[in-house]
Amino acid sequence: MTRTVTIDALDGTTPFTAYVAEPADTPRAAIIVIQEIFGVNAGIRRKCDTLAEAGYLAYAPDLFHPLQPGIELDPDIEPDMQRALGLMGEFDQDRGVRDIEATIKAARAALGGTGKVGAVGYCLGGRLAYMTAARTDIDATVGYYAVGIDGLLRESHAIANPLMLHIPQDDHFVDQATQAAMHAGLDDHPKVALHDYPGEDHGFATEFGQRRSPTSANEADARTMAFFAEHLG
Repeated sequence: MTRTVTIDALDGTTPFTAYVAEPADTPRAAIIVIQEIFGVNAGIRRKCDTLAEAGYLAYAPDLFHPLQPGIELDPDIEPDMQRALGLMGEFDQDRGVRDIEATIKAARAALGGTGKVGAVGYCLGGRLAYMTAARTDIDATVGYYAVGIDGLLRESHAIANPLMLHIPQDDHFVDQATQAAMHAGLDDHPKVALHDYPGEDHGFATEFGQRRSPTSANEADARTMAFFAEHLG
């Protein structure tokens, strides 16, 4: 079953909505799906639905709500891509992490206060997944093609629970120097695992559209599901 819920902001300001996909039986745990720069679109909702089919309670919060509530964009449509890039420039990432933290709180409450909560993010959401791992008490986190992690390595000491990052080696948004910095800064971290995907570009694990690369997407998703099974149940 799917529905839309309203979540209260931590600071008592504007509440926001989240798409929720519920499993058929008692949830194994909850997982927050952190959007790309295209909003909570069909691909992000499908990520939630797939997690629910695997037994997880899945939430996709509308993180762009301060800019334009309910926005949905298609990366294969050039005007949508340009609009998405503009939104990324306007987006307050620190507030985004606070809204993710509010979603963690809501998910834990839905689980009765004792269940585990993880998160998985894509693109901008991959960056926010890293920030969430460093700044909240999330139980396990995954980031796909995260952008700008080299500028966040100073926060790595605060990552206390498992984090997995999927890195396409031909990512046109994350150059080789940045990827090398990620490995140099995180390979020895006891809670972090990095996986490289040779020949793959940004967005390779999207559910729909031209960016998807099925073989690597399936490999990354299998690693993600095994990771969540190990750390969330």
